[in-house]
Amino acid sequence: MGWRRRYAMFLRWTDLGVLLAVVYGTQVFALGLDEDVARSSTWLGSGGWPYTIVSGIIVIAWMIALALNDTRSDRVIGVGAIEYKRIFDASVMLFGIIAIIAFLTRVELARSYLLLAFPVGVAVLVLERWLWRRWLGAKRSRGEYAARVLLVGTGESVERTARELRRHVGAGYKVVGACVSSRPGESKSLDGVPLYDGLDDVVPTMASVGADTVVITSADRLGPTRVKDISWALEAGSQHLVLAPSITDVAGPRIHTRPVSGLPLMHVETPRFTPGQRFVKRMLDLCGSLLLALLALPVMLVLALAVATTSPGPVMYRQTRIGRHGRRFRMYKFRSMVVDAEKQVESLLDMQDMGNAVLFKMKDDPRVTSVGRFMRRFSLDELPQLFNVIGGSMSLVGPRPPLPTEVEQYADHVHRRFLVKPGITGLWQVSGRSSLSWDDTVRLDLAYVENWSLMSDAVIMFKTARAVIAPDGTSA
Repeated sequence: MGWRRRYAMFLRWTDLGVLLAVVYGTQVFALGLDEDVARSSTWLGSGGWPYTIVSGIIVIAWMIALALNDTRSDRVIGVGAIEYKRIFDASVMLFGIIAIIAFLTRVELARSYLLLAFPVGVAVLVLERWLWRRWLGAKRSRGEYAARVLLVGTGESVERTARELRRHVGAGYKVVGACVSSRPGESKSLDGVPLYDGLDDVVPTMASVGADTVVITSADRLGPTRVKDISWALEAGSQHLVLAPSITDVAGPRIHTRPVSGLPLMHVETPRFTPGQRFVKRMLDLCGSLLLALLALPVMLVLALAVATTSPGPVMYRQTRIGRHGRRFRMYKFRSMVVDAEKQVESLLDMQDMGNAVLFKMKDDPRVTSVGRFMRRFSLDELPQLFNVIGGSMSLVGPRPPLPTEVEQYADHVHRRFLVKPGITGLWQVSGRSSLSWDDTVRLDLAYVENWSLMSDAVIMFKTARAVIAPDGTSA
């Protein structure tokens, strides 16, 4: 049994366990254990069915809905929100059908029973799948439960694709070799990927390296006929073909495929920031920051007292940053360094061991105070930025707010990050923070701007809460 079928079987059994526990647990909680009471109302004029049978039917139907909506496919597991979205869509479809059938057949089901079973079931299913993702991620970090990939294309496209697949191990693609149109000299590998001559022996090369997936990184040298031949030569069900377009950092909702006379045209929607979207984001920022500021107020008072009593200087650190549309604003943080910290930067450049060419960072920065080191460990120094969010100069989630000196070094395309407000947290902060190169920092910030959605904000907030507990870098 292959890893895909084995993992789908794991999901199938745990899904069943979750649904049995939720549906029957909801029945007991909402209706009690008395079978005479726990009956549905009339069914086409006859006596009602015990809810024990009704619950069993719902569990079976829910399992069928999850299967029909392909929630266990290896193409959606492991990364992204599609798996969770399919679970939600299948559940909504099921309960919509149940409501229609109950109306048409005059079956009266207890509302408390259905209103509890649906949200609790979806929530526990999502939690279960998230736990499986953690397990799958650990396996994939060791090279298990992953597609064994043979890259096919030009040397440049193979190198680029291999680098991106290595960056996202959780996606489940392990590169085991590459067929390139021409080798760089007599090299037998490219960026650690074993190279094989020519593009005409793709299928035999797959067998020799034990690959089960072919990724076409560039079809320029192959042509449509050769790509089709490779597709036909693959073993149905156990070998797979993937086409990797040259465009990167585009989220799924912006991509639409439209076949025209056998030609698959890929439409990439341009980013849109409608007034309605901005209004919703602003309302969420305002409500969220007010709630968080209220909850964090006692902590902020304690931190303010600690900063004031342990080192000379002001409690708050005010710094000019660049916000939406390139406007300057004053960003607030608890002071975590000595008063003249900015003047010491030049003398410390030679000792920089983190950050990158634009962002200065040090692992053991001598300018950081003892209280500041504790605050940075848990990103507590950034709590006053909630007042920036309330005031409208920042958002809860967005690109990192840059310094004016950093903006002076920006290439033209980097200015696209100013289409949205900077955030307290963002993709950059939850994807490596100070360990990232400048190019990766820019790529993540622009990816957020280009693909913004409320769902992505929710995911980033969740990852931020997790990163605060076990941070891997210093505060931004």
